[in-house]
Amino acid sequence: MKPPAFDYHAPDSVAGVLEVLAQYGDDAKPLAGGQSLVPAMSFRLARPSVLVDLGRVPGLEGIRSEGGELRFGAMTRQRELEASALVAERLPLLSGVLPHIAHPQIRNRGTVGGSLAHADPAAELPAVLLALGGRCRIRSSAGERWVGADDFYTGLFETALGDGDLLVEVALPEEQPRSGWGFHEFARRHGDYALVGVVAQVHLDGRRLRDGRIALLSVGDGPVRAVRAEQVLRGLDLDDPAARDRGLAEAARLTAHADIDPPGDLQATAAFRRHLAEVLTRRALDDAVARALGELAPAT
Repeated sequence: MKPPAFDYHAPDSVAGVLEVLAQYGDDAKPLAGGQSLVPAMSFRLARPSVLVDLGRVPGLEGIRSEGGELRFGAMTRQRELEASALVAERLPLLSGVLPHIAHPQIRNRGTVGGSLAHADPAAELPAVLLALGGRCRIRSSAGERWVGADDFYTGLFETALGDGDLLVEVALPEEQPRSGWGFHEFARRHGDYALVGVVAQVHLDGRRLRDGRIALLSVGDGPVRAVRAEQVLRGLDLDDPAARDRGLAEAARLTAHADIDPPGDLQATAAFRRHLAEVLTRRALDDAVARALGELAPAT
């Protein structure tokens, strides 16, 4: 199919982009990598009357470390993150997740900001943002603000971005000592949308779990944080094998049966998604704890 008619603007500055977005409001849509927006327009699921191409705007790409965070320009390609030695060193969770996003051809064009702003419930990067407690820098003609991950996603394909807003940068906390991560997802084929995915990050205090964050994809209107399960992790004694097993098992159970309300569709029933959520959460937590304790090699 062909997309409906639209006007095309290609500003060469952020100020130019913001001017167009302010002028056209809800009728305008920024175009980043186009890996989600263009197909949606072709199927007439999205009908913006104005496209604002970000491809000629300088200053929206790049990776840097600042103040204990890795910061990514919104137009940074996913493949650039995947190949980055700095990302691999400072944020191995992200390096571990990126190869699971679609296929290399998609990651060559797809951008960090585009994926986060599109807010697909089955996308991996929004779940990473939520699991790490990252934040997003948003600009508009009225000024600039930072929005934390817990407040960024507001509904199905909806975010805190309003009319005239542009996501310009993403900041994720770098991995700290005595911390570990885990990621598991289930898809029928590699590169397909996952039926369920789980991202987990934990921090230790000695031989106890200080805290942890768990985020899931494909189980709700957006990425979902397992807040009840996270409460079980706090203070968990890792020196006691039985307590460790019980605690992680209970966190996985609560994730599946208290923290999420997954949909059923042609791909999977709600009950099957709950089953997957429990199994994958336990695996992700096992990996996260093992990495934090040095029981799992960093590269695995």
